[in-house]
Amino acid sequence: MTPTRSAGTDAGLGAGSTLRTPSPMTQRVMTRRGWFLVVLNLLVPGAAQTLAGNRRLGRFALGTTLALWALVVLTVAVYFLWPSVIFTAATNPIVLWVVQILLVGYAVVWIVVTLDTLRLVRFVRVRPPMRPAIAVFSIAALVLLTGTAAYGTMIAGVTRDTISNVFQAAPPEPPINGRYNILLLGGDAGPDREGLRPDSISVVSIEDATGKVSMFGLPRDLTNIPFSPESPMLANYPDGYGYDDYCDVDVCMLNSIYTEVTLKSPDLYPNALAEGSEPGIEAMRDAVEGALGIQIQYYVLIDMYGFEQLINALGGITIDVKERIPIGGSEDLSDVETWIEPGVQHLDGNWALWYARSRHGSDTGDYARMQRQREVQQAMIQQMDPANVLARFQDVAAAGADVVKTDVPQGTLGHFVELALKAKGQPITDLEFVPPTIDPEAPDYALIQQMTAQAMALTPEE
Repeated sequence: MTPTRSAGTDAGLGAGSTLRTPSPMTQRVMTRRGWFLVVLNLLVPGAAQTLAGNRRLGRFALGTTLALWALVVLTVAVYFLWPSVIFTAATNPIVLWVVQILLVGYAVVWIVVTLDTLRLVRFVRVRPPMRPAIAVFSIAALVLLTGTAAYGTMIAGVTRDTISNVFQAAPPEPPINGRYNILLLGGDAGPDREGLRPDSISVVSIEDATGKVSMFGLPRDLTNIPFSPESPMLANYPDGYGYDDYCDVDVCMLNSIYTEVTLKSPDLYPNALAEGSEPGIEAMRDAVEGALGIQIQYYVLIDMYGFEQLINALGGITIDVKERIPIGGSEDLSDVETWIEPGVQHLDGNWALWYARSRHGSDTGDYARMQRQREVQQAMIQQMDPANVLARFQDVAAAGADVVKTDVPQGTLGHFVELALKAKGQPITDLEFVPPTIDPEAPDYALIQQMTAQAMALTPEE
């Protein structure tokens, strides 16, 4: 009668042999057994212990492995069915903290079972030439997989810290008329400036259903600016800011509102700091809402001088340069260091900053600077794709935390990530309210609001 072989028998080890009790215990059998164990440990951590070692350890490691696989499969399924759930979880500090703990815990389990698998190999009975090969294979696999877990832990930690430092722990707001409207202020706080003032003022409007983006640019020298109906600024400027050259600072134009409120009347917005904003920013929000005739849910203030760090972290940006732009030099261009030449150029942070800020050359007006600054912003939006950001994530996150101030709540980030992916590749509608269409010294706000509503596919309220 032919004897029945027990479970776990491997025909390659010899008749009647199992991984737990190899027979005959020759170097050939033990070498095959050793390779089988280390490869099995790589593919299914815990399986080697279940078949050839401590079954309790094996069952625990198998349980954690199967739980990890199940979590990965569930994550992929949810991503394809409800991507917003994954984006929301990936931008939630508590979830990221849990992910860090799980990754560290699984890395520890992997280290324990890998070292235990090497013990089970019984190197003294393996063919001498194969001993270093099996050991190197196991250690390399261990380093690769635990290194991946460590990198994931680092990414989760950096993301959690950046989200906590930059974004607000506040409830999200719903879209208004199907859109999210975000005030984008490009503040210029370079070494030649005292304090920060918004030289670049625009609104990014995102259609919630499609992710389509419209951008509206307002010149900093806009005058007679109306305020939104509930603005505390209306008491002082019922006819508009700068009407009849009246204001409380030297120059009465749009970006002076930030300076005036910050320095002279911050008490008009007593809750601004507690809500993650500033009095000057809130006054600018009220002014832009009044000018465009829309509501603005959030703001983003970007230090243009700090742009250099962020653009370098992204690996530079690509711009289609229309006019020759000088880098350095005085107004008469007598001592220009070098030039940004026309054509498609890949600019590092320093050159991109010069491109956005340069006041000299053949195209020197404020409106030309506005357009170049908008080109830089759009290039960053288009080129900030997930793969590029992930590859440079630590540098991007560190630069972003230093450059960006916003009141966008943490709970909205996941949805905004989804909208950004929808917007990827779609053309951006760009409206600049500058001459000849709009005269900043005598602006037609009814026309501005009509153009804004048409661009957003909205009907202006009667």
